[in-house]
Amino acid sequence: MTKENLSDLILNDYDTFVEYHNNNSDIEISEADFSHANLENADFTDIDFSGSTFQEANLVNIKFIDCDLSSVDFTRATITECDFSGSILNGATFNYATVNYCNFSDADMAGANLSEADLSNSDFSTSENLDSCRFDESTV
Repeated sequence: MTKENLSDLILNDYDTFVEYHNNNSDIEISEADFSHANLENADFTDIDFSGSTFQEANLVNIKFIDCDLSSVDFTRATITECDFSGSILNGATFNYATVNYCNFSDADMAGANLSEADLSNSDFSTSENLDSCRFDESTV
């Protein structure tokens, strides 16, 4: 199987991306720009998004299961009912984001910045490396 590389993909200015399901578990979408995108009901299981940006994106019911989300920028994004279980979120930024009803089970959160984020009803109970995260002025 060949690796699909969608690096440097740009999907922004309120583009809509609905109903994607990953049938190829070897996809790389690193350093892509999803700023202002509307993403709904997508299954992005086991995809490398490292270094991508989702600034001010609207993410609803997205499966980011077992993804590499290292250094991903979710600043001011609205993230609702998303599943980040088992993902690597090292150095990810969620500043000023609204992150509601999300699952971070077994996610590696080393160095993530969630400052001034609304994390209402999200589950970090089995997340790893929370002691190295920033939660300055966040709502939990």
